[in-house]
Formats: sequence, structure tokens, C-alpha cells
Amino acid sequence: MDWLRILRIAVVVLLALWLMRQVGKPRGWLGKRVVRAMNAGHATMTNWGLQQLPVSSSSTILDVGCGGGRTVQTLAAMAPNGTVTGIDYATGSVAVSRETNAAEIAAGRVRIVRGSVAALPFPDRTFDVITAVETHYYWPNLPDNVQEILRVLKPGGTFAIIAETYRGGPYRFLYGIVMPLIRAAYLTDAQHRDLLAQAGFTEVTTTHKPRKNWICAIGRRPL
Repeated sequence: MDWLRILRIAVVVLLALWLMRQVGKPRGWLGKRVVRAMNAGHATMTNWGLQQLPVSSSSTILDVGCGGGRTVQTLAAMAPNGTVTGIDYATGSVAVSRETNAAEIAAGRVRIVRGSVAALPFPDRTFDVITAVETHYYWPNLPDNVQEILRVLKPGGTFAIIAETYRGGPYRFLYGIVMPLIRAAYLTDAQHRDLLAQAGFTEVTTTHKPRKNWICAIGRRPL
């Protein structure tokens, strides 16, 4: 009986880890389902984070790690005279994001491309605003990747990391177990600020939602 109980626990843990890794890089039909679920599950947090940003009606915007494309869709509504590009390295995410934004893509206001934050396929100084929602945990080299974002941001432009967890937040004990298991970066508030400042961003700030584990870290590229 004890062995059976251990086996059941092991199976549950393995399934949970597998699903969590699908969050990092969705694959296949299950990956698409996970991405669609994240669109719904992260909507409230994403809206809260985007409210912190200076998005004008004509902004040129990049969403890194665009997932299922809901953030791209929201940004397109915030910048009706601008353009929004979403980029993700997971084929499942790119497919769902294109479905989510089909109307905006047809209108020429949105494009979704496959690529990595490690080597963004855009010229220097392209975007007014860059967002990264629930994605920086999985980036291959955070300091280098944030510098790559600085490269494609216009002088005076804004970069924001929006995430549902940071080390030291209200749910620190739970996330302290989960984040190492999925090999995700788990930064403190101060480490988020240092990450942006060391990459060359100025006017770095962090904001938190009371009684939530959410963080929005913002920096500007110097003029």
C-alpha cells in the first residue's frame, strides 16, 4: 500500500512538472491548450501591469514571449494608430497568437513572428514600448537578453517586465518550491531593478499589487 501511494504521488509530481514545462515552451495540441488557458488566467494581472505603461495611440510596440497573443491584442487596442509585434520561440504559442489576433493581422496592425529574445530579428531602435509578460523566468541568459531588448528600443522608450511572482512576495513559500523545480529564474524586487539598471536602463521602478505576488518592473532607455 505504501508503494502504491508513493507511485501515485510520483505520477502526480511528474505530470505537474511536465505541465509546468509546457508553460515555458508549449508544444503540440496540449501546448496550444495551455497557451489558451494562460490567455484567460493571466488577463487580470496583464491588464494591471499594462496600466503602468505610457502607451500612446501611435506607439510602436513589441511583446516578447507573446504566448497566446492576448497581451498583443490588448496593446493593439491601446495603440489604435500604432503597430504591435509579438514574438515567441514556441511554435504552439505563435500559432495560437496568430489565431487570437487574426483580425488585427489582416488589418496590418499586428504581426506575430517566431524568434528568440537572445537574438531579436529587428533593427536597432525600432520600438517605443517593449513588454515581457510572464516570460522572463525562462529566458536563456537574463542579463544578455535584457541588453538585447535595450538594443531594439528607441531612446526614451519604455521596457516593462510584468510577472505574477517575485522572490519575497506574499506567496514566497509556494513559489520557493515551484520555481526551482521548473528551472525558472526567481528574482527579488531588488534583483529586478538591478537587472534593468545594469543593462543600461534608467528611471527604473518596481510596482506591486497589494495582497498579490505580482510585479511590474519598468525602465527607460536613455535619450
